[in-house]
Amino acid sequence: MKDWDAVAAYALSLPETEASTSYGQPAIKTRGKMFVSAGHVDGSFHVRSPHDEKAALIATDPETFWQTQHYETWPGLLVRYGAHDAERVARVIARAWWDQASAKQRKAYGDRP
Repeated sequence: MKDWDAVAAYALSLPETEASTSYGQPAIKTRGKMFVSAGHVDGSFHVRSPHDEKAALIATDPETFWQTQHYETWPGLLVRYGAHDAERVARVIARAWWDQASAKQRKAYGDRP
């Protein structure tokens, strides 16, 4: 995930997604709900993540996953472009999609990544 174009291409490969905007930034949504966006910090993008998972991601890989004070109370975090573990980043994006997906979408997709 070297840049926003790569992140967006992956996110748009997930079922029933669409390119959109969120707070004036490019974003990908499912069912009208944002799960990943370009964010407002150069060199990183934003992805939704429950608080407990967000804390674990930041604790285990702070070079990839981080937050600014703005995101501390928000269920999401920042991800640096070009992270060394692209598969893990893809799983985090897929989880964010799954969390916003409908029950029908989840059933068709399978278990939460």
